[in-house]
Amino acid sequence: MNSFFVYISVILAIIILIPFYRIYKGPTIYDRMLGAGAIGTKTLVLICLIGFIYGRFDMFLDITLAYAVLNFIGVVAIAKYLNSIRGNNE
Repeated sequence: MNSFFVYISVILAIIILIPFYRIYKGPTIYDRMLGAGAIGTKTLVLICLIGFIYGRFDMFLDITLAYAVLNFIGVVAIAKYLNSIRGNNE
């Protein structure tokens, strides 16, 4: 069962690379922000899987919750900043 979680973690790590293309080639800043949010969400799942692998899911769940809050606050802060810039230009 442990090897199953390791394989899934490796596959998920490869899947995390897909939104990097959106961050690198995104035509707008909003596409790049969406890619960063997707990477943050997939990273949450990866941290939980690592917790299962090490047998310390309770500790890794706390880390995941803190990371989720930071990810959410970061995306909201960037969105408010971009909204204020867009409002000043019009």
